[in-house]
This record gives sequence, structure tokens and C-alpha cells, in this order.
Amino acid sequence: MIKQIASLSRTREILEKYGFQFKKSLGQNFLVDLNILKKITDAAELSPEKGAIEIGPGIGSLTEQIAKAAGNVVAIEIDQRLLPILADTLSPYPHVKVEHGDVLQMDLREIINKHFAPGEKISVVANLPYYVTSAILMKLLEERLPLENIVVMIQKEVAERIAASPGSKTYGALSIYSQYYAETKMVAIVPKSVFIPQPNVDSAVLRLKIRNKPPVDVVDEALFFRVVKTSFAQRRKTIANNLLHGLFGKGERERMLSVLQEAGIDPTRRGETLSLEEFARLSNCIGK
Repeated sequence: MIKQIASLSRTREILEKYGFQFKKSLGQNFLVDLNILKKITDAAELSPEKGAIEIGPGIGSLTEQIAKAAGNVVAIEIDQRLLPILADTLSPYPHVKVEHGDVLQMDLREIINKHFAPGEKISVVANLPYYVTSAILMKLLEERLPLENIVVMIQKEVAERIAASPGSKTYGALSIYSQYYAETKMVAIVPKSVFIPQPNVDSAVLRLKIRNKPPVDVVDEALFFRVVKTSFAQRRKTIANNLLHGLFGKGERERMLSVLQEAGIDPTRRGETLSLEEFARLSNCIGK
């Protein structure tokens, strides 16, 4: 019986067989803990009737567990050196297809249309490199792909920011962007000791359950996100100061104060105290 890829001994054996050297620039850290992998796949609510897209399969540790749970799997890998390794390690799973490319440059809707049936429930499941976490998550959310869940292993600090509530130190623009599109939940904290090589910080498994529609009514989405971004431009400044310097002109102080009053927001508050609903109300008042 072949050992599972995620065991420490099997991972080392594969790396030695292919003489694989980690590329720091690609943020490669391979997971060697089956319990954590199970938590990831369980959080994605996979089943033989559902599909999955994995970003950055590495040598296939997580891919193998996804393949055991999902009926249709596409793994997107940027590092060409890993393609022959994946062809070997994933050979027992013919329902896994590997696409070579940079997910940030790829047309994911095209990938979905190519590999999945119309209406098939699909989740993205991934151990994301830290340096591109936010960019990948924003792409997945903003493109409004037909996804059920996004379950990712990311830097613990970033996961805390995404799942944060108003008033907390970690609450910011990323929290609001994510919660506009999805229900967020921290699934597990993952120590750095379960990776080869070990990263410098701990990780966390985060689930984003995609909403059918945003929880707030926003008249102009582009303006809403601009208001959010501006409100956090300088965290120590009040909402009034940030809006005045980032959205309104210097001569528009009275109009800005009037808008805040109409939205029912005290101008001395800071951006991190405003809820999603308050940001929606504020942007709708600005856009009138």
C-alpha cells in the first residue's frame, strides 16, 4: 500500500526522487499533517457530486485528500518543475486534471467552463503562498465565479483580518471586502511545525462561504469599495479626516459633514468602528 503523500517520510522520498529544491520566491511550503488536511477538505463540504479547484498543489499532498472527497478536481500549478511530480503522485486519481499557469493571469471562468458541468457545485481549496494571498482572494471574489466555498490555508494574521469584527484592531478594508462577498469563518490555527520547510509564522484555515447576494444594498459598488479604502487610508485619523483628504475636495467640508449626518455617522469615529451596513449607507448617501 502506497503511503499518503502528506506523511513526512513520503514527502521527503518524493523530494529526493526528483531532486526538488524549494523556490523561496514562490512561497513553497508543503504540508505534512493529515489531520490538518482533513480539516481543510471537511470545511469545503466536498462530495463525489461536487467539484474542486486547487491553487498551488505542490507535490499533491492536499490534492490527494481533495481527490478522495470530490468527484472532479482541477489543480492549478505555476511551477513547471512540479508537473512531472504531480503526474506521478496523482496517477491513482484520473479525475484530477492539472493546469499549468499563474492563477492571477488565468481566465478562471474559462477553466470552469472547460472542466466542470453547468450548475456543478465547486469549491476552491488551497494552501496559498503568503505573498499573493490577498490578490488571489480578491480575484476569486470580485470575478463572482460560480463557487460554493473558498477554503484556504493562509497566514494566521491575514485570516484574522479577514474574519475580524468592527471595533477590533485587525478589522479593516480586507475584512469588509471579504464579508461583502462571503460569510467568513476561522476553521483552525495551524502551527508552522507541520510544514516543510517551516515558514516563519503560524497559519490558519479560513472558510469563505460565498453569498448568493451581498448582505447590504449598495447603489454603486465601485464607490462603496472606494469609500471603504479611503476610510482606512490612515487608521489613526477620523472618518471625516480620511474622507475629506481622500474622497472630497478641501472646499467640500460642509458637504462631507452633511453626508455623514445623513448617514447617521459621527464624524469623529474611525473607520474600524463602522459596520458593513454603515459603510453601505455612507456610500449610498455620497453617491446621491
